Order: sequence, then C-alpha cells, then structure tokens
Amino acid sequence: MTDVTPFLWFDDDAEEAISRYVALIPGSEVVTLSRYPAEVPGMGGKVMHAHFRLAGRDYQAMDAGPQFPFTEAISMYVSCADQAEVDRYWDALTADGGEEQPCGWLKDRWGLSWQIVPDRLIELIRHSDPAVSHRAVQAMLRMRRIDIAELERAVAG
Repeated sequence: MTDVTPFLWFDDDAEEAISRYVALIPGSEVVTLSRYPAEVPGMGGKVMHAHFRLAGRDYQAMDAGPQFPFTEAISMYVSCADQAEVDRYWDALTADGGEEQPCGWLKDRWGLSWQIVPDRLIELIRHSDPAVSHRAVQAMLRMRRIDIAELERAVAG
C-alpha cells in the first residue's frame, strides 16, 4: 500500500522542534531518529532522518541547512475544542521567538506555520445563515489569536 507522509526540512534544529511538538500534542511520539556521522562536514550529530507522530499521524524530518526555509504554503492545522486549548497551543508555539499572524495563524520559532482553529469558528463559518457566517468571518479577520467569546459576540449582534 502506498503511504504519503509530510516531510519537514529544518535548518539545523529538527530535534528541538520535534521534541517541542511531541511534548505539546497528545498522542505524539518520536519513532526513530538517526544522526549524520561525525565525518559529515557541518552536519555531524545533526538529524539525518527522523520519523515522528503528532496526534497519531506520521511525519518525517531532517536537518539539511538553510537552503529551503518554510513558507505559509504549508501549515499545520490544529483543531481545538475550546479556548483553553487554543490558548495552550498558541502560547506554546509563539514562545521563544514564535510570531503571531492574522486569522489564527502563527509561525513557530523554526518558521513553520500553524493554524490554531477552534471548532466553533468552523461551525460559525459554515452556519446555514449567511449573515452569521459573514459576521464570524469579519470578526476572525480582525483577530490574531482566535477568541471564541469575541466570535460569539460578533455573531449575536
């Protein structure tokens, strides 16, 4: 059976990023991690290949230098049940050099983009009443971290 797995290229600190992600997201683990041999110039000891799981989904990663930095063209989407979950992920991923972006997006300290999205936002955007959907989208567009209480106020009025 064919398997398709996202592969993340880090500059030189894949192990630190993977450790942070695995510690943050329940149901996650490092499956395997191999290192470049000491003889490889500039790469000795860095991650040559890692296989890890986030929330039960497989990912691969490596340290390979700064030639190809992350862009927003690829992001990690995190569904959150409530505001506490939104806040936990947001705070952890913006810590130590992360960067807030509009509409529930952020970049972590390694430049990887994340969408931290409460389930309630999606419910409101998909609402059968177009006016409710429109007000939810307009409220979201004014936010960085999504605030569920603010969304509820926006759609109520």
